[in-house]
Amino acid sequence: MMSSNISQLDNETLEMLQNKAISTTLPIVYSLFVVINIPCNLVSFYVLCFRTKPKTPSVIFMINLSFTDIAVGSFLPFQIAYHTNNNHWIFGSFLCNLLTVLFYANMYSSILTMTFISVERYIGVVHPMTSTKWRKNRYAIAACMCMWAVLLLALYPLESTDLTFEVKALGIITCFDVLKWSMLPNIASWAIFLLTLFVVLFFIPFIITVACYIGIIRKLIQTSSRYGNGQKRRSMYLAAIVLIVFVTCFAPNNFVLLVHTVSRLFYDKSYYHIYKLTLALSCLSSCLDPFIYYFASKEFCQNFKRLVRKSSSEATETRRDSFFSARSMSGRSTFSSGHGEGLEGGKKPIFHRQESIL
Repeated sequence: MMSSNISQLDNETLEMLQNKAISTTLPIVYSLFVVINIPCNLVSFYVLCFRTKPKTPSVIFMINLSFTDIAVGSFLPFQIAYHTNNNHWIFGSFLCNLLTVLFYANMYSSILTMTFISVERYIGVVHPMTSTKWRKNRYAIAACMCMWAVLLLALYPLESTDLTFEVKALGIITCFDVLKWSMLPNIASWAIFLLTLFVVLFFIPFIITVACYIGIIRKLIQTSSRYGNGQKRRSMYLAAIVLIVFVTCFAPNNFVLLVHTVSRLFYDKSYYHIYKLTLALSCLSSCLDPFIYYFASKEFCQNFKRLVRKSSSEATETRRDSFFSARSMSGRSTFSSGHGEGLEGGKKPIFHRQESIL
């Protein structure tokens, strides 16, 4: 929501800030994401960093994505507290800016990282002769560094502006829910900012990603005897999951942002309440990313299965040891009880050879 007047907001904005459906739904959704995000991505990060060798370009991209997912999951409790407190931000302007930038950086870094993975796989499958030249770790690290440089530059308006706003009529301080017109100098700057987010960071990567997976699947179908059904099935699963993430998590937020901003700039209409809900959907990608790692990397898949089997066997051993320990203690207590009764009766305990062997 954008405000040209520093002291007053329109009625539509005030109603949105008092919308109980939003302030009730979002904390529940974000809490669910935290419960799934943190453990799944911590396990993924551990497997990628310490169990997966060699570190291929795809693995480097996944480590980068897993780290940002953990970061956004760690800061979501602040967003939960904000909405639970009726959209009142109590953590200061710096943390508000940090959380907002992290939200958008996570979304667009996820989009770009999925694009990098699709391009890397496309080169390896469709152009295997030239893949050795380009599929090198130093290029993957350079791509991640360039991606973050582009993201920080594109999000600079959010980094350099105080995103908190005092709504005196409601006695609250918002975080990113009310943007000042002064954040950018004119409408042209707003248009450039919006088009950069929508076209450069979402639409073009989406087209590239879809084109790469179409090329990969066509190549695998043509050479099914060479690659085998396993790799073909894995690539199809990966393409399906990536497409679901784009359509479910990223597309609604970016399209609604485009419609909302244009409507607000030129027609004085707002769709911000819808945008808030789609922004929550963008966090769903952090819960789905571990499935992408599973199908994108055979090494990750194998190491994850190995880790699960090891954990299961250790748990089984622990239960078995506990069971036999309990039986042993039970046997000793029975023996002690019988021995005591014999003494009370004034009789000496009689032990048979066979019983002592058992």
